[in-house]
Amino acid sequence: MIIARDIHKHFGGFRAVDGASIEIEEGSITGLIGPNGAGKSTLFNVIAGVLPPTSGSVTMAGEDITGLPPHALFHKGLLRTFQIAHEFSSMTVRENLMMVPGGQSGEGLWNAWFRRGAVAAQERALAQKADEVLAFLTIDHLAEEKAGNLSGGQKKLLELGRTMMVDARVVFLDEVGAGVNRTLLNTIGDAILRLNKERGYTFCLIEHDMDFIARLCDPVIVMAEGKVLAQGSATEIMQNEAVIEAYLGTGLKNKMKAAAQ
Repeated sequence: MIIARDIHKHFGGFRAVDGASIEIEEGSITGLIGPNGAGKSTLFNVIAGVLPPTSGSVTMAGEDITGLPPHALFHKGLLRTFQIAHEFSSMTVRENLMMVPGGQSGEGLWNAWFRRGAVAAQERALAQKADEVLAFLTIDHLAEEKAGNLSGGQKKLLELGRTMMVDARVVFLDEVGAGVNRTLLNTIGDAILRLNKERGYTFCLIEHDMDFIARLCDPVIVMAEGKVLAQGSATEIMQNEAVIEAYLGTGLKNKMKAAAQ
């Protein structure tokens, strides 16, 4: 579905991404892991149109989308969330979701004045859809809560909910588990799996929690120093000597050896 080929992104003399190529198959949950500074988020930003590549190409379902801005990719069904949630803190959780779809009738002055009935009907439909999304994510009890009052994990669920307010095809999740307690992380994982299996979402996610990665992702892609170091199942990756050396550390290696004895 998404093919990023020979992506380079340089900042002056620094090569944040240095010839990385990845492929995200339709219907998959692909994990992207690696040490800090490996270029994972930069690669995300290039694919999602936040940053233009220095060189290389990105295609989606065979269409060249290299360098398209985020709003254009949004309308094609490619969405990206960030490590730090970006909510409208003074608005309610429901209102945050209702803001997502573009081209709403109430955005036009003419409609706001002379087509109030149509505007109100659309708002009711959006509110109903938002409530369905919140129920799916099991946070419907927070519908009237100000988004700024949510915990870190609840904000991550809200960001995931935003993708459900439009016809998302592929969603890039950047460290969805950062700062999230284990209970909420399991809830987020459940929601990702359900969206993948029941609604056909394709996911690619950056995450450092290997248990979370192993539960959700196949394949797992490892980056280091701006390049792709390895790719395979979570089990294969955790047994890969180069990956252990570059990222996972000898502690995991010793743990796995002890478990095998």
